[in-house]
Amino acid sequence: MSDIHARMEALEERLGDPFDPANPAGFAAVVAADEREETPVGGATALDEFGILAEFVPEALGGRLERVDHLVELMRSVYRRDPSLGLGHCSSSLLGAVNVWTSGSPEQRREAADLLLAGSKISCAFHELAHGNDIGSVEFAATPTDGGLLLNGRKESITNLDRADAVVFLARTDPAAGPRACSQLFVQVKSLDPGRVQFLPRFRSVGMRGVRLGGITVDDCPVDTDALLGTAGTGMETVARAFQLTRIALPGMSTAMLDTALRVTLHHVRRRRLYGKDVAAIPMVRTTLANAFADQLLCEAFASVAARSLHVLPDSGSVYAPAVKFLLAGTLLDALEQLSLVMGSEFYRRDGEHAVFQKMARDIKPVGFGHIARAACLSAMLPQLPVLARRSWRDAAPAPASLFVADAELPPLDLAGLRIVAGGRDGLATALNAVLDDDVPALLRPLIETHVRRLATLTEACAGLKPRDLSIAAEVEVRELAATYTTVLAASACVGVWRNAPAGDFLSRPEWLVAVLTRLLGITSGRPDDVPSEVEGALVEELLDRDDRTVSFGLSARRYR
Repeated sequence: MSDIHARMEALEERLGDPFDPANPAGFAAVVAADEREETPVGGATALDEFGILAEFVPEALGGRLERVDHLVELMRSVYRRDPSLGLGHCSSSLLGAVNVWTSGSPEQRREAADLLLAGSKISCAFHELAHGNDIGSVEFAATPTDGGLLLNGRKESITNLDRADAVVFLARTDPAAGPRACSQLFVQVKSLDPGRVQFLPRFRSVGMRGVRLGGITVDDCPVDTDALLGTAGTGMETVARAFQLTRIALPGMSTAMLDTALRVTLHHVRRRRLYGKDVAAIPMVRTTLANAFADQLLCEAFASVAARSLHVLPDSGSVYAPAVKFLLAGTLLDALEQLSLVMGSEFYRRDGEHAVFQKMARDIKPVGFGHIARAACLSAMLPQLPVLARRSWRDAAPAPASLFVADAELPPLDLAGLRIVAGGRDGLATALNAVLDDDVPALLRPLIETHVRRLATLTEACAGLKPRDLSIAAEVEVRELAATYTTVLAASACVGVWRNAPAGDFLSRPEWLVAVLTRLLGITSGRPDDVPSEVEGALVEELLDRDDRTVSFGLSARRYR
């Protein structure tokens, strides 16, 4: 086992108490920097001194990246303080580098590793505003010529493009349409002819205001063919593998925004009285707090299990990754909105001790469309559902325990070995069918039975889908099947975490699982049921205790500053 826990503690220590107004990496500094549309200098300096970009470099190349779940948990320390710092100063380089780790030559991987280990940034220039999340329709071209390639086109709304030392471009290398029309190129910025490159003015944003979004136009700019990542025409295949990691990791990191919003809400309501009562004791407030706590546990459980699945079940990332992005994005957005109702007028204040709440409420918005939109996640899963239904979902087999145990030994991460399609293999969903074979507390059994029946209904519906039903223009009812599938996966992940939790741990108790499974029943409709009254008290008690002890509200319950 690596020294990941020591690194987590060291990072928390270096970043300091976020509620300390004198802390250069604290909430006061973060909000002030956000008003200037910058990231806090003190936070950036602390991360550089920690060597944060080494966390994105595989151990074989001299970095610290060993496990995806560990990376996600460590980065929550950054995102809980400032998501703009987390994305703009850190994770945006992961978006570019993961493509190099997946398909780059040994020389390219060494080059990318050396850049990150030196604190330099790598930008990921895939999107063009005219095509949104449809990255397969890029117009940016890399045309083969004698001795190299000529770059032509425009990329927009790209993070850190104006201060990156290297860029991974997605470019069209074949004018014909088709799955092999695009390639990726890994280019050092200093190698580009400055006379043929123009950086566009910064794009301003409502949320993530400290993230520098830029653009670039290039006109007949030559690059060597050595810049190709893999062979020509494999750009989309690399995307399909590499982004399985980032579409799990980035939403997983973003759960820290809910942790902060919930913590600030607690600080607000625990100090106030309204109508002669402590605000925290008002039934509506208690229910909202319990719901948010359940959502935090749900999101972290699903993200953590999916992150470990990249090591344990590498066949299935093509469906697990968009499922995580879809479910977490919707859950986090709704949770922040509900907490804002409890915050009342404090919700939109841009000064004072609670000002970071409005920043989190704005910064959470891109989780629904950045990198890949929620609607696109459903489209990515849909074509695979009939095969999964016919080949896997009727089975009942326990999933590997290592999926659910935080410190279990995992196989090495092999990005190049991830499958582009699952081929009907789904070890997580089928594990739900096996749960009822064991003793289950009476409090839980009806809920688990309901989710097992949901999987059975989903199996019958998806097994009968025809190819014409599975296109981007699929009917709403068909797309809802993909949304339901995400709840089945999340339910199985949470049940697995509960079954494998250490005795005496809060996660080994049935109350949180009752809460989570109840929330999942309506979560895709945007109307999740409230935490049941019989378990609400246990969740609120645990939440308040964690607040008093300043520990994470997520699965780890680790010490926070």
